[in-house]
Parts: sequence; structure tokens; C-alpha cells
Amino acid sequence: MATKKFNKKIEKRREKNWREIPIGGMITEPGNSKNYKTGSWRTFRPITDFSKCIHCMQCWIVCPDDAIIVKNKKKIKTDLNFCKGCGLCAEVCPVKCIEMRLESEFEKKVKGKNEKRYKTYETIDRN
Repeated sequence: MATKKFNKKIEKRREKNWREIPIGGMITEPGNSKNYKTGSWRTFRPITDFSKCIHCMQCWIVCPDDAIIVKNKKKIKTDLNFCKGCGLCAEVCPVKCIEMRLESEFEKKVKGKNEKRYKTYETIDRN
């Protein structure tokens, strides 16, 4: 009796076979990357010192995640919802105004537990 119930549960949760599984890495609709916020994977966070930034846009060119926000031909912020902390922006910056800092520096203790506080954008003042 118990075996029949077990078999019925397994049938309901049956895994897809190889023909039913979609091919990985396929883009099924254009522009869908904005639906997947991947910034929580980050180990390092880019911090921009806007007092040094010359707005050369080298960071924007090399960013694989389109996380550099530009307005009127100037970098205005980094979208931390999508930045994975690869550090390419800091590496190519000619004036070294982007510093990669450990994400753990931005964690705050709340009631004795570490709770990450993700901010959507950088919070450095732009003088």
C-alpha cells in the first residue's frame, strides 16, 4: 500500500527527460538579462571616486554586465544589481578612480547576525 502511494508521488514529480530540457545558454527573448539580477554573486564591489573620474568611458566599454550607468556622456553610477565585481572597470581606468573593495565591508551586524545590505547603486558623493 505504501509503495503505491510512493510511486504516485514520484510520477507527479517526474523529472524531464533529455528531450524536454531546454538547451542551456539560449536567449529565448531579446533583452531578458534585465530580469536576472546577478549582483549578489559579487565578492568585490567597485567604488568610484567621482572627484578623480575623467569620464573617459573605458569602464563602460569593458563592463560585461552593462552595469555602468551613463547620462550625458558621463558615468553617474554603477548598478550593483547587475555588477558581478569582476574588476575590469578598475583595471582599465586610466586615473585609477575605481577601487575594488570586499563586499563583506558593506555587511552590517543586525541582532548578532550578519545581514547583507545590498544597495542598488554606489553611495559615494560626487563632490
